[in-house]
Amino acid sequence: MAIRAMHGWMLAGLMLCGTASAAMPDAATLKAVEATAHDYMDGQLEGDVARVTRALHPDLAKRNLVSKPDETLGLGRMTSDELIRYTREGALKTPREQWQRTISVLAVDEDIATVRVESPWFIDHLQMGRFEGRWVIVNALWHRKAR
Repeated sequence: MAIRAMHGWMLAGLMLCGTASAAMPDAATLKAVEATAHDYMDGQLEGDVARVTRALHPDLAKRNLVSKPDETLGLGRMTSDELIRYTREGALKTPREQWQRTISVLAVDEDIATVRVESPWFIDHLQMGRFEGRWVIVNALWHRKAR
């Protein structure tokens, strides 16, 4: 009986490993996903509205976890228009020599991708979609870093 249970667990583990592994994206796809993440982050750091706009799906859902006494599971919400406005106002504009950001592509599966972006102020987890060959950010979940 113990051997049968162990065999079941091993089989389940193999199945999970098989479905969890994805093929590596080709270099052009990886470069395009990274370019979108750079437009998003570097565009904000430069105050470049065109770059940020290019990176965003018009129906972007940008969210962060918030603690509100009157709301359970509170979420802050930001639209693409709001992020573009903040960029226009220079909310994150930073001299290039002070840029400290990393972009890590976590996964690419055909026409969707997940990317982690870190700046001195924030960490964003971006979900992207490829629409007619163009990668854009559809969802972003972020949090402010402790200073």
